Amino acid sequence: SFYASRVTGAAVSIGSAIGQVVPSHRQCTIELKNKCKRYSLCNPRMYFESGGCVVPPSPFIDSSTSEMIHFCKTPHAPRGAVGVFTYELLHNDTNQHTEKIAVMYSVPYDFNLYSNWYAVGVFDKSKECDRDLYYNMYNNEDSSFIRGKASGPSLIYEGKHVTIRASMSDAYQPIMKLHVTDNIK
Repeated sequence: SFYASRVTGAAVSIGSAIGQVVPSHRQCTIELKNKCKRYSLCNPRMYFESGGCVVPPSPFIDSSTSEMIHFCKTPHAPRGAVGVFTYELLHNDTNQHTEKIAVMYSVPYDFNLYSNWYAVGVFDKSKECDRDLYYNMYNNEDSSFIRGKASGPSLIYEGKHVTIRASMSDAYQPIMKLHVTDNIK
């Protein structure tokens, strides 16, 4: 009927206006700088608790180079961009890899209930990039990583061979910056 179509039209207009005011697109852009002289990063793996990857990690990040990775929420779903990814540390002289770095990111759909969280760490190369790794880095305390809110201070994790420095903006579409450096010992 005439009135039903007017009510429906008004509801769509209100919904569109709310959609323009309240950001619903959640994503996380990661700038990864490999500042190591002795290590390259290789064999990336990803696990998504929600969302997916728009710009995937390069298969190999050489010493003194940078990479951009972009994770995004699933379209039309009330969930954020949440997951973990890993890179193996490849020693440039010996071609051996015994460890991997891990990065957890959580960009929620609803900022009223949740906050942006992130974590970085170093694990044995046998550690799988899966839900268990994500769950551990999001929920638990462990000597293999450090976690924090994006609204807090930068994170620094010192492993046996490398140090990871990270910061994350506290926004609907945050940028995380990571620097991986050799430990001088």
